Amino acid sequence: MNRPFNFNNELKDKTALVTGGTKGTGKAIAERLLSAGAKVITVARNPPEEENPDLHFISADLSTSQGTQKVVEEVVQKFGKLDILINNLGGSETKGGGFAVLTDEDWLHSLQTNLLSPVRLDRGFLPHMIERKTGVIIHIASIQARLPLYDSTLPYAAAKAGLLNYSKSLSNEVAPKGVRVLTVSPGWIMTTASTRMMERIAESNKSTVEQATQSVMDALGGIPFGRPAKPEEIAELVGFLVSPRAHYLTGTEYIIDGGTIPTI
Repeated sequence: MNRPFNFNNELKDKTALVTGGTKGTGKAIAERLLSAGAKVITVARNPPEEENPDLHFISADLSTSQGTQKVVEEVVQKFGKLDILINNLGGSETKGGGFAVLTDEDWLHSLQTNLLSPVRLDRGFLPHMIERKTGVIIHIASIQARLPLYDSTLPYAAAKAGLLNYSKSLSNEVAPKGVRVLTVSPGWIMTTASTRMMERIAESNKSTVEQATQSVMDALGGIPFGRPAKPEEIAELVGFLVSPRAHYLTGTEYIIDGGTIPTI
């Protein structure tokens, strides 16, 4: 007779690292893995506004090789192993205006943050995972890898497209060695930062927050589900993908966008 599976404790004895894990989607992912019984480490440049004593925090700039090396060394020294790596760090700080206004520095910053940061962390932790013949790596990409907004996030979209290709190639290499590699590509997520942005747009246009939100959805071509994702919804998908229930899943991209991408 099969015993019911205890989802609340399915990550017991697992150690997980979430980059960009102090706010927004990263924070939701960290809390989701913690609730499943994992020891969870978060990484960001700045400490969280609200400290959670159950989360181990490492301050590091992962856009540099030095910051990445600091994280790898501290995790191995303090925890001895890493079972789950969530490469969630990402973002776009480039100005709008299309390709003509972008400098080499704009491109390099986006590539360092959105592509080379996960590449370096993977390279740092994979040897330990391969030696133990177990591990899960999740790359958080974006639907902009397939649906770029050229006016404002061209380098970000290009970096995320590179992350998709890299993630698939890496999976082909390490899946036979016991390590699963997956990609999660969210659409627009209503984080605290997004909410503040909607408030600024509403104030600027003398409209409501709801109208501002609808205008952004219209700019994306519409979201059939009718709203942006909640960080907890992205976290729930990640929680499943790193669990034993998903042990046969690897090398695949999972799009979670409320139907934004209009093609199959």
